[in-house]
Amino acid sequence: MDTKYLDLLTEKYTSEEKVVTEIINLDAILNLPKGTEHFVSDLHGEFHAFQHVLRNGSGNVKEKIKELFHEELSKKEMDEFATLVYYPEEKLQLVINTFENDQLLYKWYANTIEKMIRLVSYASSKYTRSKVRKELPKQFVYIIEELLYKKDELDNKKDYYSKILQRIISLGQASKLITGLAYTIQRLVVDHLHVVGDIYDRGQHPDKIMETLMDYHSVDIQWGNHDVLWIGAYAGSKVCLANIIRICARYDNLDIIEDAYGINLRPLLNLAEKYYDDNTAFRPKLNAKREEIGEENILQITKIHQAISMIQFKLEQPIIKRRPDFKMEHRLILDKIDFDSNTILLHGNTYQLENTCFATLDRNDPAKLLPEEEQVLEKLLFSIQHSEKLARHMTFLMKKGNLYLKYNGNLLIHGCIPLNQDGSMKTMELNGKSYSGKKLLDVFEQYLRKSFSHPEITDDLATDMIWYLWTGENSSLFGKKDMTTFERYFIKDKAVHKEQKNPYYKLREEEETCRSILQEFDMNPDHGHIINGHTPVEEINGENPIKANGKMIVIDGGFSKAYQSKTGIAGYTLLYNSYGMQLVAHKRFISKEDVLQTGTDVLSVKRVVDRELQRKRVMETNIGEKLLEQRDDLQHLLEYKYKVR
Repeated sequence: MDTKYLDLLTEKYTSEEKVVTEIINLDAILNLPKGTEHFVSDLHGEFHAFQHVLRNGSGNVKEKIKELFHEELSKKEMDEFATLVYYPEEKLQLVINTFENDQLLYKWYANTIEKMIRLVSYASSKYTRSKVRKELPKQFVYIIEELLYKKDELDNKKDYYSKILQRIISLGQASKLITGLAYTIQRLVVDHLHVVGDIYDRGQHPDKIMETLMDYHSVDIQWGNHDVLWIGAYAGSKVCLANIIRICARYDNLDIIEDAYGINLRPLLNLAEKYYDDNTAFRPKLNAKREEIGEENILQITKIHQAISMIQFKLEQPIIKRRPDFKMEHRLILDKIDFDSNTILLHGNTYQLENTCFATLDRNDPAKLLPEEEQVLEKLLFSIQHSEKLARHMTFLMKKGNLYLKYNGNLLIHGCIPLNQDGSMKTMELNGKSYSGKKLLDVFEQYLRKSFSHPEITDDLATDMIWYLWTGENSSLFGKKDMTTFERYFIKDKAVHKEQKNPYYKLREEEETCRSILQEFDMNPDHGHIINGHTPVEEINGENPIKANGKMIVIDGGFSKAYQSKTGIAGYTLLYNSYGMQLVAHKRFISKEDVLQTGTDVLSVKRVVDRELQRKRVMETNIGEKLLEQRDDLQHLLEYKYKVR
């Protein structure tokens, strides 16, 4: 081992006793049960539903309550207690208002604090004291530890503990303590959170989800196609920028652009007002009632929707032409329009165009931007790249995110691994080199990170590659042959709307395919799983989210309200603790107020995916690998510095 590195360790561990103590500590931690992992996917801006799932740990909080209090509390009492853990501030206010006098309230406080302490103790049983201490509310650490680790077989300290509780209540600190304990429990029941893609799109509050994730104690993100689109816009891709605005207009979510991130859309509105009128194909899918939004606002959104869509279609054309490796020449849509007959030639067939809005198209050069459009784009890009809030969120996405993640023996990926019909890895050529499987995803991520590092460059291969990740045939995030956005707006025949999926989505049903993918990523196919999002599981039609004899688990069940009529549920989540894996299906989340009033939860069915034959320990995890390295380094230090063998 490098003696310089050992010398650096010596500066931290200055005595033999300190080295020995740390080795013993690491050995002990390595033999603890692994913490609970929580997997969520395809949040699509649905902040309130996501927050509820996060607070209840996909049912893990209630499970602990049932295990601990099933002989003491009724189902209603356990539901009430669970709600207090989920939403302590709001529930406390409701409860406090029901008491007729302080004596009854004080009694409830004492009883509730005692139950909270017991639940903290139960939920923290597989953690070290130092880790638990970090999760406790700072102002009450000393008090909680006294109550948490109390042992008084001889009753010598009975009055001592009783006085602690009395003084907490009499000093008006009971509500603060209960609130702090509730959030401690939420953190303890889940050790680590995985977000398997698509924080953005459709829902109204992706920014609030980002703020929540930034405050979360332990999280990683596997980028989804919509996340990458936002990263691309911030990194300087004008076509990605046009896409995010178009999608927000389509789903009546321009508030995300304007209010959440402070992007000025007035120049775009002025352009839209000049060139566009009402158009049924571009009316937004409303989040509220028409009368609440107002016809004038709906018309403005409709015009903006048309203006940014036409800009998007124009911006796509030069990228396709300058990137022959993308093999997207057939998507030079604007060149295929016959303006005299108002038709388009696609796949050898001629289709009538409807609801057209081609006022800004030059029939001799349809991809050419008007000077006004160029000015609007420059202003929008400047605003996007100078939004402080968006900068924080995109930087966090890059820091915590990857295209895929190998974690504790499982492969986490939002979209797909591009495959051929025979199950072999699909190949893509870039600059004369061929890439497939893991190497293809690695090169995609390299380009994305390069573009993000150089936001001032807007038309290099790296920036164009982010758009390809959104829409390209070999993209692991798109997973389809073509994106038929233009056809959906302007062609009535739904046959041309269809987007052909990559064979992956059929072949992932087969165990052999999943084992092959795991081997491609240097993972153990006997014990590993692929955890996937991106495509909503149509449980309402009998589709099973557990595929390939348990090797494939799809957890996009429809957080987004837009998908729930198709899926029949409101999302899947996955829990993986030391005993094994459980898939959780969720009913539709109505509101926080509904949970507070009724005490009912939105959990549905739990299904065992995989059960460990032996309880999995920390040493068998990614964190365990790092701890084993630290322990071995300290063992070498002990031999090198103190000659202890």
